[in-house]
Amino acid sequence: MTKRKIRDVDDYIARCPSAAQAGLVKIRASIRAAAPGATERTDYFEMPGYSYQGFDYDGMFVWFSYKEPFIRLHVRPPVLEEHRAEVADYPKTKAILSFPAGKPIPVNLVKKLVNASIKTMKDKQR
Repeated sequence: MTKRKIRDVDDYIARCPSAAQAGLVKIRASIRAAAPGATERTDYFEMPGYSYQGFDYDGMFVWFSYKEPFIRLHVRPPVLEEHRAEVADYPKTKAILSFPAGKPIPVNLVKKLVNASIKTMKDKQR
């Protein structure tokens, strides 16, 4: 059996468990609010990602994904290190912050981290 390719972000969300879908919709809306005009894509490992043209790494600055039992926000390093106090209560890696599925998404934190990831991208360009 072959895996069917993800077509777009709506398709990605629809394929996730129903218990996670509301959180994924919330994180998507938070990213879009923090990054108006960004291109929404699913061509990076078939996970939703956002980009602005003209920057390194094909302009990609934030992604989100679902991996049971977490909804995950992927940002550019060193964003999470720079915001370590604010993200201390969440599981994390160098560039991925995990929110328990079924729990409220901290919208203001997501927006702050998205903006910090955009700034990191733009600062690297200089």
